Amino acid sequence: QVQLVESGGGLVQPGGSLTLSCAVSGVFFTFNPMAWYRQVPGKDRELVASIERGGNAHYTESVEGRATISRDDARDMVYLRMSNLKPDDTAVYYCNIPTSLQNWGQGTQVTVFS
Repeated sequence: QVQLVESGGGLVQPGGSLTLSCAVSGVFFTFNPMAWYRQVPGKDRELVASIERGGNAHYTESVEGRATISRDDARDMVYLRMSNLKPDDTAVYYCNIPTSLQNWGQGTQVTVFS
C-alpha cells in the first residue's frame, strides 16, 4: 500500500520561503514521476509541479520561477521549495504520483499572511 506523508508547511509572511517534504513508501519510487498539488477549500485540487524519473521538472505558471521540485531517489523523498511566497499560495499541499494517483495523504498546510 502506497503511503504519502507530507510535512514542512507553516505560517510565513509574503516574500518568505518554505521547503515541503514528502516521504513515499510502498512503491518503487525511482520508477515513478512525482508531483505536488495544492487545494484551497471550495476549489479543485491544482497541480503545482511535477518531476519525471530523470529529474526533468515542470511547473504551473503561477509558481514558475518561484518553485523548485526535487527528488531524492535514495531516500524516496520529494521536495518542493517555494520562495517569494504570496497570499495566493495559501493552501494544503499534497504529493502524489501523477500517472497513477494514490490515496491522498493528510497534506501540509501553507499559510501566507501579512
